[in-house]
Amino acid sequence: MIERILVIEEADPVLLCGVNNCNIQLLKTLYPKIRIVARGNVLKVLGDEAELDAFGEVLKALQKYASEFNQLQEENILDIVQGRRPVTVKQDNLILFGLGGKPITARTVNQQNLVKAYEENDLLFAVGPAGTGKTYTAIALAVRAFKNKEVRKIILSRPAVEAGEKLGFLPGDMKDKIDPYLQPLYDALEDMIPMAKLQEYMDNRMVQIAPLAFMRGRTLSDAVVILDEAQNTTVQQIKMFLTRMGMNTKMIVTGDLTQIDLPAATTSGLVHALKVLDKVKGVARIEFDKRDIVRHKLVQRIVEAYEAYDNNKNHIL
Repeated sequence: MIERILVIEEADPVLLCGVNNCNIQLLKTLYPKIRIVARGNVLKVLGDEAELDAFGEVLKALQKYASEFNQLQEENILDIVQGRRPVTVKQDNLILFGLGGKPITARTVNQQNLVKAYEENDLLFAVGPAGTGKTYTAIALAVRAFKNKEVRKIILSRPAVEAGEKLGFLPGDMKDKIDPYLQPLYDALEDMIPMAKLQEYMDNRMVQIAPLAFMRGRTLSDAVVILDEAQNTTVQQIKMFLTRMGMNTKMIVTGDLTQIDLPAATTSGLVHALKVLDKVKGVARIEFDKRDIVRHKLVQRIVEAYEAYDNNKNHIL
């Protein structure tokens, strides 16, 4: 008998091994001639060479399936061990599979337009009201590119602009003060990457989430870079951000031009950039509208009510 050490690298070890190592127990049943000991992301296996070779190939296939579909059920393991392709339901406009195998799709026409524009351009502007899935779709595209090894990093950023609160008055250190602004980005990632794996990626700086000010002086290469809430950047800030683009990098800039929190005398960098880059080759602009709202149905009515109020107020003036 020989011993081999197999490392789970591609998939989340918790997902691959299963709750209380139930998937490992199943593999032990399917491979009675092999002794399998699991510790974290490491498997120690003992057996004859032919058996271990076959098991190693199965483990690679299991990792690939678990990474792609974010789930690994007993029937999936049986299919892979027996050389069958696991049955998957075809999903229209699929971007990737989230936690628990939940399909994340481009649900509206403009979300689909964003996906298409991503394939054809290196810089995208996704502009529209809250709830249209601009940021969520952008992050899904970034995670897909990362999982497919098209890029080595995901970098997500937001300007830390106060909307009624001053950073200095918030409790905690600088990280505590900044994190509330970045929480929506964490929320989206946690829908798509298992928590333990996400923490590993963040510890290794393969996934980075930081305020816009932290981008100064950097060259962002081999990455998908997303700037969220860009309507709250100044002209100088967004120019600084856009000129950080390095080789093999795609940038997606999202924002809502109706929710600018800058001082009245300050020009929004997003508004300015849309004008300056309007005809530049390699730059795409996707305009989302209230028909793309995918949150609670009441959100669309709220947006419509505010539009009607603003139009009526302008008419009276």
